Amino acid sequence: MKAIYATLIAGLVSLAACQGVSAQRGINKELQVAEYEKRLAASPGAQLVDVRTPGEYAEGHLENAKNIDYNSDAFANKIAKLDKAKPVFVYCLSGGRSGMAAEQMHNMGFAEVYNMKGGIMKWNAEGKKIVTGKGGKPDAGMTAADFKHLTNKPGYVLVDYHAEWCGPCKRMAPYLESLAERKKDKLSLVKIDADKNKSLLKENGIDALPYLELYQNGKLTWKHKGFIDEKQFLKETKL
Repeated sequence: MKAIYATLIAGLVSLAACQGVSAQRGINKELQVAEYEKRLAASPGAQLVDVRTPGEYAEGHLENAKNIDYNSDAFANKIAKLDKAKPVFVYCLSGGRSGMAAEQMHNMGFAEVYNMKGGIMKWNAEGKKIVTGKGGKPDAGMTAADFKHLTNKPGYVLVDYHAEWCGPCKRMAPYLESLAERKKDKLSLVKIDADKNKSLLKENGIDALPYLELYQNGKLTWKHKGFIDEKQFLKETKL
């Protein structure tokens, strides 16, 4: 009987050890730009994947990146063709889509998946190299002069940097628009689409979404990165 118990215990210990090794092998990490770049350069055979749309990819991407659109119906099938045993580095505009892609890939059994925190917005803000693809169109968004003209006026100007795919941006939009309507005698709302104004965002150092800025008589008086609810927004800005 003791022999049976000993065998059973040994088997359970062995199984736990195997599961521990498996858990240790499964890596899904979010890395800052500098660490992402360093680890990518030090990983021979690494697979670099840009999960943005083909249009975004054409406008500028990391060198040697393969484009697999996260929102495409074919995403899962295309990702499945990658080598699960080799490291995969993913990124998007600000880290949201690539974060979801990394989680999906981790669940599919990929050994190592690394997501760039802040995405290519952060990459650009730090002056890193990008490559323009075929069919890429020059950024025809708002110029710095246009931006200064919009924000350099009497009263308050609230700048809302957002994107269509940004969930937190969408949750904030209704109360920002309602507030601008209620206080239209002293407050103007300027909405800037990040996808259409990449050069402006880079010049202004905007490396994450949502991002809000409040100007008073042309002077920047308040800014906030990330989601903020209406109560906290009003408390901080005193509008």
